[in-house]
Amino acid sequence: MSVDNNVADYGAPQYMTVRKVTVAQAPVAGGGGLYADTAQRKRPPAVPTLGTDIDAIVKSFNTWAFKREQPCDPERLQRFVAAAVQASRPLSFAFYWGRGPRGVRAQPDIDCLNYISMMAGRIKKFYPKGASINLIFTDTHARLNGYDPASTEDYFSAIEAVALDYGFQGCRLGALVAAAEAEIGVEAREAPLDPQLLGQLERTAAKWFRGEGGAQRGAELYYRANMIERRAVEIAFPQSIFASFNGSEQRGLFPESLPIFYMYSLRRGFSVKPWFLHADGTPA
Repeated sequence: MSVDNNVADYGAPQYMTVRKVTVAQAPVAGGGGLYADTAQRKRPPAVPTLGTDIDAIVKSFNTWAFKREQPCDPERLQRFVAAAVQASRPLSFAFYWGRGPRGVRAQPDIDCLNYISMMAGRIKKFYPKGASINLIFTDTHARLNGYDPASTEDYFSAIEAVALDYGFQGCRLGALVAAAEAEIGVEAREAPLDPQLLGQLERTAAKWFRGEGGAQRGAELYYRANMIERRAVEIAFPQSIFASFNGSEQRGLFPESLPIFYMYSLRRGFSVKPWFLHADGTPA
């Protein structure tokens, strides 16, 4: 399944196809060469090649300037970066982007996009192919929280318009789920409830869930939806690094097969998601 397909959402807005543009920034010198032996003689050192040092590429973004904690599986992260380099394609990152009570684009959203762009620019300095940034707008979560779909789409479209100027891509989570319907198995749909994750989700639901049944029911709905959605993300972005503004305590809600990068949201040391901030930057 390709995320470039136009597909119907299960009650969510139509997936919006957008152009793909790699973040453009002039590369700088780096990398290193290796000596190559032959049976007859030793050749001179190869010219250093920019962007082939996997460790340097990983360190370009896996730094405390961007990460809020260490990745759970650094070896998997390394493998995904190496695979991108071997295939000569940009490093792909997938982010969830949600909706809060503000519902209109404001400065915290711009600050977050700037921060992500800074990380992409840092990668470009060490790897000429740069980074491909994919924003997955979580229309399904907004609907569970009782937000009007039309106003949610207005907000997501406003963010997407600015994101395009950065060379980012956008899609809707509901559309990814609909497109992966035939591939999402029983295991995802009937996953056993995790008491620890349910406790975390219940605290979140107590603040944001507006449906019937209260926070406990909201937590169960969140959990069931996430088990399906994380599989849909794996199908749509099988070669991506999943970047989250949450911490590793919620690892069980994220795509199982993808490396997870736990990232600050607006700047180093700050992790509140932009959509949960008022326009003046104070928490909602």
